[in-house]
Amino acid sequence: MEHYPQLVPLIILIPALGALINVFWGAKLGEKWVGLIATVASALAFGVAVLLAIYLEQSNFQAAIINPPLLDGWLVLPSGNVHIPWQFRVDTLSVTMMLIITGIGSLIHLYSISYMRGDSFYHRYFAYMNMFLAFMLILVTANNFLMMFVGWEGVGVCSFLLIGFWFDRTKGVGWRNSMAARKAMVLNRIGDFGVVMSMLLMFWTFGTLDYYTPQEVVNVHLAEASAHGESSHEAGAAETSGETEGAHKPIVSIAQEGEHGEGSEGGETRPADEHSAPASPIFTNNDHIATEQLGVFNQTERFMEEGREITVGPITMPFSTWLTIITLFLVLGVTGKSAQLPLFTWLPDAMAGPTPASALIHAATMVTAGVYIMVRANVMFHHAALASFVVAIIGAGTALVGGYIGIGQWDIKRVLAYSTVSQLGFMVALVGVGAYGAAMFHLVTHAFFKALLFLGSGSVIHAVEHGHHHAHAHADGHDDHGHDDHAEAEPFDPQDMRNMGGLRKRLPITFWTYMFGTLALAGIFPFAGFWSKDELLADSWLAGLLDNQLSGYIVFGALLIAAGFTAFYMWRQIELVFLGTPRSEAAAHAPENGRLIAIPLIVLAFFSLFAGFLNTPANVLGLDNLFGAHLFASRLEHSVAYIHVGEFQPLIAILATVVSVGAFVLAHNIYKHRQIVETGRDPLQMIPSAEPFWAFANARMYWDQFYGRVFVRPFEVIAIFFADIVDWRFLHNYVHDQVLVKGFYAIGRFLSKPVDMGIIDGAVNGIGRAIKWASGELRHIQTGYVRTYVLTMLVGVVLVILVILLPLLQRG
Repeated sequence: MEHYPQLVPLIILIPALGALINVFWGAKLGEKWVGLIATVASALAFGVAVLLAIYLEQSNFQAAIINPPLLDGWLVLPSGNVHIPWQFRVDTLSVTMMLIITGIGSLIHLYSISYMRGDSFYHRYFAYMNMFLAFMLILVTANNFLMMFVGWEGVGVCSFLLIGFWFDRTKGVGWRNSMAARKAMVLNRIGDFGVVMSMLLMFWTFGTLDYYTPQEVVNVHLAEASAHGESSHEAGAAETSGETEGAHKPIVSIAQEGEHGEGSEGGETRPADEHSAPASPIFTNNDHIATEQLGVFNQTERFMEEGREITVGPITMPFSTWLTIITLFLVLGVTGKSAQLPLFTWLPDAMAGPTPASALIHAATMVTAGVYIMVRANVMFHHAALASFVVAIIGAGTALVGGYIGIGQWDIKRVLAYSTVSQLGFMVALVGVGAYGAAMFHLVTHAFFKALLFLGSGSVIHAVEHGHHHAHAHADGHDDHGHDDHAEAEPFDPQDMRNMGGLRKRLPITFWTYMFGTLALAGIFPFAGFWSKDELLADSWLAGLLDNQLSGYIVFGALLIAAGFTAFYMWRQIELVFLGTPRSEAAAHAPENGRLIAIPLIVLAFFSLFAGFLNTPANVLGLDNLFGAHLFASRLEHSVAYIHVGEFQPLIAILATVVSVGAFVLAHNIYKHRQIVETGRDPLQMIPSAEPFWAFANARMYWDQFYGRVFVRPFEVIAIFFADIVDWRFLHNYVHDQVLVKGFYAIGRFLSKPVDMGIIDGAVNGIGRAIKWASGELRHIQTGYVRTYVLTMLVGVVLVILVILLPLLQRG
């Protein structure tokens, strides 16, 4: 068991290997093997995550730090001042993310085998999906910010590739897809600037980017309570980070007289008696570690305790102010990656990619990275009150904006996209009020039902496409370019909910699983969303009531309204897609999909119902006796220092349920008049008082138009100026053509005629002419008479003799 943490590199290597196989040999292997390799790689990674979870359960949730071979000295400068290892962290927070990413990722891979069948780049799709998993797992397994940033950037690249996957479409569709991918890349790069700045400031301040180093106590309060037997949750050893070399060896153990100490076998406990080996010393805090040997989070704690000041040039400021700057830069990165105000507009456009890829991006991977990193950095945000307030306002505002815009969309996937934006706002807002456990709990439950809803929408789109082909006498007309491409051949749009209706009877499995996802997202008892939504609303309310946080009241009010929006647009979607009668031939002939699509839907529906019981509150209908109380939060206590366990608030739960049910009823009463929808107009458009409200939502609150006029259009004008005036007209036409080309020709002509032809050729030709003249003069001595030649020979002999005798004559 103690060796299990050594398996953590495999959780990245396996999907990376699957991606490499499909990249280089996928085109020759065929669809069957491509899908099998990618899905098995994802499933094996999930198996590794399960083993790591078992290790934590059996070792009292003691974290492990793993230094893989070959990468121990990842970044080391000769001066020795910089040493950043490629180091894995196995703790309850990272393993929670691993299980979600690989578990849901495996179901999405299985679903994709059928959904993407027939696509001409089938192998490339699965290679991208495996690569996406690998980079996301790098992000969540990292033990330092720089390694995390490798995964952070990697998922950005993979999202670009998947969003723009169908860049080769005709009739302008491919161009729109590639523009959506570029938009995601640009907005995320803006956010990534904040992450880079945050890391630079951290390294300058702390001299390291490590989260925690070996022997550090993460949650001092939990360690002290465990040491004194006061914890109401899993007691045992104080949670620390134990570095593993070969077999994992616990670093810290409880060694008080009469208590249990850690044995030499990883995670096993045995009585500390007179015959046992000497117990290890107990550490309930980090006083035994020098400040420079701590990671960034415990250095933050110590700096705050000591009241340090930071000097930047001529400016000296309290460390708390400097920490606020660091965290605000980190928040900028979160707004990009987790699609928060003001950098959220890329996420709805990300629907250009295949639906399973959308499910992976929206549910389990990329967009949750920002929430994860803020929970990981909870110590910093706990001590940065202003940054936390900004986070709360951003999250609350995003939840409202996303929920409101979702009401006015016709595209089935775009509704879910804005729903994701809104739900991410819920999580971010909870981080802002310090409810880190509630934020992570909602992240987990949301992953299940949002993946279910996206895959369910893909099932609907797939069925409507086939129904459309059937209605036009193309029963087998699954084109070679995949799905979700509603502008390729005809103006028919299989994603437009106005073309649906009555699918409940045509797609019974899809309908019931989609209904599970809807009820979970709306927070209806006993579905998973009920428990996580109740906890986040309760924690925000108590943050205001007990901790006097203004942000708590703001978040509570905003999230309650956003919850009403959520229930309204989801029941609107149920009415438009599944209820009533078909509004198109495509919907009337839509067939239910096969088992590879149905099985992931059923599994996700199961977890959408039961995942909430992972964190069942105490004293609620006796459910804690069946499932245990606060199991999820009690485990996160070992890796999140400032987590707290909230109690069930029945009045808030009732209020939230009433809001959701009321929104359901309102949506039903409005959209049951389906003959109005058949005109292509929303029923809200027919109500004079509601029409501006709906039109504003349908226009997406003009965010894209605003960005287009304020940023994109001026950028394009500047780009056109540099491209046309500076580059083409000045650099090309003038500098290149007038200066360089004409100057080159002038110099060439000068070297060609005066120099080459005049001097060089003149000298050579002059020598030739001189030789020609001399030879002409000499040829006159050629008379043709033998007597002349004999006389000449005689004269020559005489001259030779004279030359020989001349030295002798000179000596006398």
